[in-house]
Amino acid sequence: MLPNFHRLKYLEFSEIIQQLHAKAVKDNLDVALLRQKIGELQQLFRQQILPLPEEDVESTYVSRVRSIRTEISKQMRLLEMDMMFLAGARQSSTTQTRLLGICDRLQTLIQYCHAILQTPRSESEGEGGSQR
Repeated sequence: MLPNFHRLKYLEFSEIIQQLHAKAVKDNLDVALLRQKIGELQQLFRQQILPLPEEDVESTYVSRVRSIRTEISKQMRLLEMDMMFLAGARQSSTTQTRLLGICDRLQTLIQYCHAILQTPRSESEGEGGSQR
């Protein structure tokens, strides 16, 4: 089962990705602002998601959570590369293509967050967390 503390962190992460996705699909997007927000998302991921201890997750779900977290890590690295390519784009058509790639990547991250949030809740959170 997924502890409520983990669930809250993934919910926060997912909400920020959704907000970022909404900004990325706007017509008059500020690339510098998008770069800043993606940097903040990267920092949140490194500081709030990666350190979540697997020991808190029920053993039957550790493999699932680990697998999804690995995919999220991969998508976050690719998002960073997408952002670098966007920053280097000189033509409008290239910029649009790069933005579409970023939007797709953000959508994939949202789907992974939803998948991890579908892991059943821990019932023992009120007792100080899971002790598995």
